[in-house]
Amino acid sequence: MPALPRLIDASGQPRYGLFPDGVEEINYQDFDLRTVMDKPRSHLAKRFCCNQFQFISLLSPELIVGVAIVDLKLVSNAFVYLFDPRTRRFDEFSFLQPLARHTQIEPRPGDGRAEFSKGANRIVVDPAAEPGVRHLLVELADGTRIDARIDEGASQQPLSVCTRAGYSGWVFTRKTAARGCSGRVSWQGQQFELRQLGALAAVDWSAGFMRRETFWNWGSLSCRLPDGRRIGFNLAAGVNETGFTENGIWLDDQLIKVDMVDFQFDRAKPLGPWQLRSADGQVDLQFEPAGTRQEKLNALLLASNFKQHFGQYRGELRIAGETLTLDGAWGLVEDHYARW
Repeated sequence: MPALPRLIDASGQPRYGLFPDGVEEINYQDFDLRTVMDKPRSHLAKRFCCNQFQFISLLSPELIVGVAIVDLKLVSNAFVYLFDPRTRRFDEFSFLQPLARHTQIEPRPGDGRAEFSKGANRIVVDPAAEPGVRHLLVELADGTRIDARIDEGASQQPLSVCTRAGYSGWVFTRKTAARGCSGRVSWQGQQFELRQLGALAAVDWSAGFMRRETFWNWGSLSCRLPDGRRIGFNLAAGVNETGFTENGIWLDDQLIKVDMVDFQFDRAKPLGPWQLRSADGQVDLQFEPAGTRQEKLNALLLASNFKQHFGQYRGELRIAGETLTLDGAWGLVEDHYARW
């Protein structure tokens, strides 16, 4: 079936649910945004209340990369981090732009371009230049460069879902994981060839009128099993679970839905172990952080307490009539509070 052309219908209402064939355009400006007392809000409010972000991870036993572009309209930010699991070498870069200057995220999850620049630092995500490929380009002032081509061919099955957010809002998200990738990373004088490393990619594209104050826990994995199959997942709690969830496992190109997931960890011990278990029994995992990319902001209107840990998963995924064992697979978890 063809993808849904537009998320917001002719009456200004979003379509909720799972979209196996995706959504072409998140036409958020057509949304009939109202106050909690049913008063229509202005076009300007719709422009400034819609948040958008895109996050891409590249994972392998020899290199972990995270790249994000976040457009909150009043401000935008971007970050890049790189971690070498063998040497524990870590580098991170973070940039802010007031009023989202030099920031663009086109509202098309499948083929929309995203771009952020500040000074000599530039991040571009372009899924339209080459059919079936999402191109990530990062050029930083210190010489760090990422040029990655992520496979988004016709065989992939993204998890696309739209859920209610609070009384007046909604969130759309499109996730993929365990996608093949190629290209090169240049970092501190060292060259990494992504195909040689066996690196796999995950992409998170999200937009919507999110809760003014929210939080989420999140887990992501992209790796290969001993028999060569690709396994990945996207798991979350606290967001995008009003009637539907964004929880799914990918075995090669097959998407397998997962029920609600419980995250157990100690916020006072950020590098302590995590437990991830799903209500349907498909997920039973432990996660041990090896390092963290974190950022705290407490301003007048905006606040963020962000911790994204990179580390290793162990445990079992019980899917498709078999039990898959993870023993030290590198992945990510996140604990994030936001006021926006």
